[in-house]
Amino acid sequence: MVFVNTTSQNNTQIVRAQEEHLPAISELAGVIWRACYPGIITSEQIDYMLARMYSLDVLRDEIRSQGIRYDLLLVDGKPAGFASYGPTSESGVIKLHKLYLLAEMHGRGLGSRLLQQVEHEVRAGAGCRLILSVNKRNARAIAAYQRNGFVTADSVVTDIGGGFVMDDYIMAKELAG
Repeated sequence: MVFVNTTSQNNTQIVRAQEEHLPAISELAGVIWRACYPGIITSEQIDYMLARMYSLDVLRDEIRSQGIRYDLLLVDGKPAGFASYGPTSESGVIKLHKLYLLAEMHGRGLGSRLLQQVEHEVRAGAGCRLILSVNKRNARAIAAYQRNGFVTADSVVTDIGGGFVMDDYIMAKELAG
């Protein structure tokens, strides 16, 4: 394991995920999505998106050829959340693709800590703007991003196939050096 940073809590670490961590990330995504997304999107769309976004082949391709990085949050040595982020076609702009925590970890500041780690890495790589997409019905996530300085920049509906769409806000945060 490569240690990226250790939070102020001794039992919490953020590590840069390697390929051997991808099965844990895939499994974690399934647990989190099935706990957090009912009522926001249908169970059919949850299954569709998990298969489309979290298969090991997709995760490997993101790391190997798309320049996407995964950071894994460990609590007491066990995976409890993760973030992924990578370049966009716009210079200095990095996209936060994913940021998820187990439901029982909500409200402890761990999501903000994971987001701060992403921001640190983006700045270190000369990034000046972080963008993300968030489901318009995910009020909890929208509020968390707003608390962390993100503002709504756009509204988009994206056809993702299978008869499903993603109805999202694009949120952005300018990062000072």
